[in-house]
Amino acid sequence: MTAIVARRPGLGAWLTMIQCEIKMVVRDTAGLVVPIGLPLLILVMSASTAAEQVVINGRTVLDVYIIPLVFTIVMATIGIVNLPSFLALYRRTGILRRLSVTPASPAMVLVAQVVVSTLQTVVGVGAALAVALLVFDAGLPARPAAALGVALLAMAAMYAMGMIVAAVAPTPNSAVAIGLVGFFAFGALGGLFGGREGLPDALATLGGVLPFGATVEALSDAWAGGTMDPVHPVSLAVAVVVGAVVSVVFFRWD
Repeated sequence: MTAIVARRPGLGAWLTMIQCEIKMVVRDTAGLVVPIGLPLLILVMSASTAAEQVVINGRTVLDVYIIPLVFTIVMATIGIVNLPSFLALYRRTGILRRLSVTPASPAMVLVAQVVVSTLQTVVGVGAALAVALLVFDAGLPARPAAALGVALLAMAAMYAMGMIVAAVAPTPNSAVAIGLVGFFAFGALGGLFGGREGLPDALATLGGVLPFGATVEALSDAWAGGTMDPVHPVSLAVAVVVGAVVSVVFFRWD
């Protein structure tokens, strides 16, 4: 009797999975438009006056504060709200359970969703940067390599937080609800509704080490060309590790 050996999915299977995830994201109108449209709206509404206020090293409020904030909103909404909602839907509908008995493991869905989320983040950040540069004459970061490194680390941190949401949320609706609560909580402490200077000292300090505030601060330093406080990238790295450990422990495929 000849044993049947299941073949591992090849490149074609991975590309097909990614294409399917792209179609799912495109069909989710709110999940597609909000992470790109809302930050662009904030940018346009704030840029006209912010582009005229020079604050440091010849950089304006638009460069140092608005652009980092807009980029962070894009990454946070996609990572903390969108990503877990899709994974919770797949678990609820049994897709992950069915995949677990095929050569295409549930991990393929996770990887494909991360790839598509990254593409969506690149589109959102790219659109915001293009508008800032072409319409409002914003400046590029004084330290582009640092800005790119922070952006990649921030995306990983946001996705790690999203995986925690996906791990604990029993339904797609609860994933969206928990994700939104997390997004606004991180945002409120990290400067989404104004500078952290108005918060009590303890909350302001906490907001600076949580993913939202740490991303805004680190990107701001990269744009201004100042010395980056190592607390912020270290905080993002810690968020990645914590998110990975918690999601591995609590995530259920069915």
